[in-house]
Amino acid sequence: MNLYIIRHAIAVDEGTPEYEEDSQRPLTDKGKKKMRQIAKGLRALGVGFDLVLSSPYVRAKETAEILADVFKMKKSIEFSENLIPMGDPDLLIAEINEKYSVDSIAVVGHEPELTHLISRLVSENASVDITLKKGGVCSLSADDLHHTRKATLEWLLTPGILVELGDK
Repeated sequence: MNLYIIRHAIAVDEGTPEYEEDSQRPLTDKGKKKMRQIAKGLRALGVGFDLVLSSPYVRAKETAEILADVFKMKKSIEFSENLIPMGDPDLLIAEINEKYSVDSIAVVGHEPELTHLISRLVSENASVDITLKKGGVCSLSADDLHHTRKATLEWLLTPGILVELGDK
């Protein structure tokens, strides 16, 4: 299984009066534009998804929708409460195992939960010190998440690199 761990794109700042609830903060226009370029960069790398699994928070949902649009995926977005801030990576892994029999999945969410998920999958219990910027993507591969939680970190790309690839 290929897992593409994707942090949501640039969103409206926390505490903005119109969006007092954190879950309602949308992407900025700049964030939407940049995410579209990032998605094109992923496509240029030959990345593909069978499914996009997203946090239901507005900024993650909008990021997932942009991915689905660029990759021309219809009805291939699912939402998980295990991807919201303060979500549990072990419950997310169990959910993926139980519900989704796919070869390739994009997981869209928030920091620091995504870094915790990557750490759990790559090193099981140790903390992996990585920086996943807004719109950044981490590629992991795993033979099976049912019996062992070990995954291989294939690559970690910044939004800037993916934008460059998407512009070509």
